[in-house]
Amino acid sequence: MSSRRTGVAVSEMKPEDFASLRVDGARLMNDIHSTSEWGKGERWGDADTEIGMSRLSLSDTDKQARDWFHKTTTALGCKVHVDAMGNQFAVRPGLDNEAPPTYAGSHLDTQPTGGRYDGILGVTAAVEMLRVLNDNWVETAYPVGVVNWTNEEGARFPMSMTASGVWSGDIPLEKAHNLKSVIPANDTATMRSELERIGYLGDVPCSWEATRMAAHFELHIEQGPILEAENRRIGVVQGVQSYKWFTVTVRGRDAHTGATSFQHRADALLTASKMILASHKLATQHGALASTGILNLKPGSTNTVPGFVQFSLDIRAPDNETVGKTEAACKSAFSALAAGQDVVDIQTGCAPSSRQCTVDWRTDFVSPATHFHDDCISCVQAAAQDLCGSSGDEADAEVKGRDIGRWGKLMTSGAGHDTVYANKRCPASMIFVPCRDGVSHNPSEYSSPEQCVDGANVLLGAVVRYDRLRGERGRERGA
Repeated sequence: MSSRRTGVAVSEMKPEDFASLRVDGARLMNDIHSTSEWGKGERWGDADTEIGMSRLSLSDTDKQARDWFHKTTTALGCKVHVDAMGNQFAVRPGLDNEAPPTYAGSHLDTQPTGGRYDGILGVTAAVEMLRVLNDNWVETAYPVGVVNWTNEEGARFPMSMTASGVWSGDIPLEKAHNLKSVIPANDTATMRSELERIGYLGDVPCSWEATRMAAHFELHIEQGPILEAENRRIGVVQGVQSYKWFTVTVRGRDAHTGATSFQHRADALLTASKMILASHKLATQHGALASTGILNLKPGSTNTVPGFVQFSLDIRAPDNETVGKTEAACKSAFSALAAGQDVVDIQTGCAPSSRQCTVDWRTDFVSPATHFHDDCISCVQAAAQDLCGSSGDEADAEVKGRDIGRWGKLMTSGAGHDTVYANKRCPASMIFVPCRDGVSHNPSEYSSPEQCVDGANVLLGAVVRYDRLRGERGRERGA
């Protein structure tokens, strides 16, 4: 920072000092709602803030949010740079500025019919963290940063977590730059052309070597119903579940609906429907999830039996082995169903057919299970316990395999996040707060001000604790 009086060093802070570091809730909520003026979407209620979001990545409204991020963090004394994927990194100096920063952050882009908490809460809470550190003249041992990742949603440019994936080295820069916009339809813009257009094609390479991170913490709404249903305030996220995406193609034969009996049809749509039902049953048997969100068919005529169907299949589970077993079971079942055989009682009540279909699979995306770093998980848990209180031996509970108290829950994320890629290059963890009815990617997505403040306080506490941990280990190495 350009001018700061001598403050309190994190290494000298006492437990009560940590407890006194708390965010300004009104200031945080003002940031959430004022930045949500850029890219407003569908109204879902009567209140001024009961409006969803439609701030697509690299749009004009995304530029407005990015400009706010740059202006705000610069005013807080941060040095800000932008990389070749438009990722924004704001760094507040520490006592040792040769070492990489500890980062907090998320994303500011939204779904086309999204809400104002997914991603936005994580960035605004991280900016509020910087304000609290400044307000309290806290001197961290090492730099502390805030990151705004580009195109996490993958809505406009169809690859989720694109820029964090480039940063980690998992997605080639050229592939990301050449992604074409799918909103609106027939758009010719690419990620690179839009980065150039809005002025956010940075000159720093997008890589973990060019922008080093000591750790990455991300606050996020749960996007599921568990915390709310169990009346818990905080989710301490231990990792992200494994998932695979497939495109399944079923080929039969076009035929007249009136002149072709059931016995003589090779109905690709009926067969695909049976496959989708089978995937649900098999996933249930294996303790996994299987979902279809896209289905296309040809020829698309009321009086023609479809001869071609293509559908998506998303298989998820906490571990890679379960995903693999569910995939194998689905492949076997789909082949049998295409051949007219019965599996998991799918054919019961259906007319037999003398004609068969064929089925082909294409693997589109593979995301192995992610296990976050124990040090980061411990810092999140300690910060949450400090905020929410603990009883008995809960404060001494192991990070894994133990109850952490009624206030929180150790969790595995069902959705992918930028922290998945960050975790490949540095220690990382996440913090979840409840969202009403578990709804997300929807205009009515909502977390209460109290829930947002809870999460922001845990984020702040986790980052400060991690900085102290780094300092302690640095002194031990120097002894």
